[in-house]
Amino acid sequence: MQFGVFSVGDITADPTTGRVPTEHERIKAMVTIAQKVEEVGLDVFAAGEHHNPPFVNSSPTTLLATIAATTERIQLSTATTLITTNDPVKIAEDFAMLQHLADGRVDLTLGRGNTGPVYPWFGKDIRQGINLAIENYALLRRLWTEDVVDWKGHFRTPLQGFTATPRPLDGVAPFVWHGSIRSPEIAEQAAYYGDGFFANHIFWPASHTKQMVELYRSRFEHHGHGRADQAIVGLGGQVFMAKNSQDAKRAFRPYFDEAPVYGHGPSMEDFTSQTPLTVGSPQEVIDRTLGFREYVGDYQRQLFLIDHAGLPLQTVLEQLDILGEEVVPVLRREFASRRAAGVPDAPTHASLVAAAAASAATSSVTSSVMADAASVPSL
Repeated sequence: MQFGVFSVGDITADPTTGRVPTEHERIKAMVTIAQKVEEVGLDVFAAGEHHNPPFVNSSPTTLLATIAATTERIQLSTATTLITTNDPVKIAEDFAMLQHLADGRVDLTLGRGNTGPVYPWFGKDIRQGINLAIENYALLRRLWTEDVVDWKGHFRTPLQGFTATPRPLDGVAPFVWHGSIRSPEIAEQAAYYGDGFFANHIFWPASHTKQMVELYRSRFEHHGHGRADQAIVGLGGQVFMAKNSQDAKRAFRPYFDEAPVYGHGPSMEDFTSQTPLTVGSPQEVIDRTLGFREYVGDYQRQLFLIDHAGLPLQTVLEQLDILGEEVVPVLRREFASRRAAGVPDAPTHASLVAAAAASAATSSVTSSVMADAASVPSL
């Protein structure tokens, strides 16, 4: 199972000091956080994509390429890549380029985003959000799997004899997660293609996330990709920790109260009772996170949001120390001991290359057998 963090890249005033980081400071801080993710033994760093204040990360592949050059092991991902407003041709080429630069340590999470005005900014109609996601991804897959593409759709100009460059590393496209908070159509899309489903359930109760993951799992099996418990699931979450629960709540409360998304809304106590946000001791985070398995089953990736709402960089790095030293080692052991037989690991470039080679070998043997059978004279 993979553990890591995702950053939405917000620039928010520290409510305890009033200090606002510059864009330069915030961008460089995300690089530092990713380097720390690798240092403390976590597996994944994911960056969001936004094109509006208070968020700064409008170019995730640029950020991730910089991180790739300064790390050796961690998986680099997005949270999310906007499949609705980005051109699929640009996504195909950008992520193939990143794949080569990172020696395959790349996957991506596709989503529609949570900012309505981004659609007209990029010449799109928000009322076509689902249709854009469906058509654009169908084209993206072809751009990665076919060397020459002829294509015509509803939302962009046709392609004739087009080849996306560079081609995916080792002929294998990056693994795709489809991220959604509320849209069953996106769960169906992930299941149809046999891709991963990332339920970023940081704002929703367990019952809603359970329903979405169950839909994805049942449809994954329906489409013939394997058993429902073999579907590839990722979850989001939020944590803030201190040695004891009261210190954690005292320290995090001003940040919660002023957070750009949920500040000035429900109390921290109400929000933590109704969503996966966990503010407390390392043991409380362990217990709460292990509880996710009770309503989604065995899953492959757990990402935590820890660097938002104006938290100083030093505090975020301290949170990563706690995750790496006290929380994730226990979660790895406990999740592994409870995992049912036959549940796959999270896909990596190496595993996808091996699967492609095995599939090619099987196809070759089958073709040879069929050819031999066809050459036997009829009696």
